[in-house]
Amino acid sequence: MAKNAPKSRRARPVVRPLSGTVFITRQVHFNSAHRLYNPTKSQKWNEEKYGLCTNPHWHGHNYVLEVTLAGEPDPETGYVMDLGALKAILEEQILKPCDHRNLNDEVPFLAGVIPSTENLVIAFWERLEPHIPAGRLHCVKLYETPRNFAEYRGPNPSL
Repeated sequence: MAKNAPKSRRARPVVRPLSGTVFITRQVHFNSAHRLYNPTKSQKWNEEKYGLCTNPHWHGHNYVLEVTLAGEPDPETGYVMDLGALKAILEEQILKPCDHRNLNDEVPFLAGVIPSTENLVIAFWERLEPHIPAGRLHCVKLYETPRNFAEYRGPNPSL
């Protein structure tokens, strides 16, 4: 550009918001021990229902938890929710109380719950849902092993 050339007037950038429901997911990992055991039933009943999973000396899993939110992107940020903020909620509400813990004995919000994967996804939903500030909780999926998992879409799922 020449020294004395007039400054060009650039138009202000335009942000074009888009609408549509988007699903965002954060994945976290934790390790925990548990025992599948119904204290209202006999040991024989528990062994028939749960097999090795009712071992009175516990067993553990390397869990993978996926939490999905649904919502429309905010027109100013383009986010349904900042995934860093979702990570912080997961750390506070699930990882701190559950990671490297015995789910039967050490996690107050699981007191009296048989910690099957099915019950855990419901309990995690109940624990997380009040803390989600943007979007809506859509799905809590928990992998107990790479081949065994459960997912929960809330008390009134819209499939």
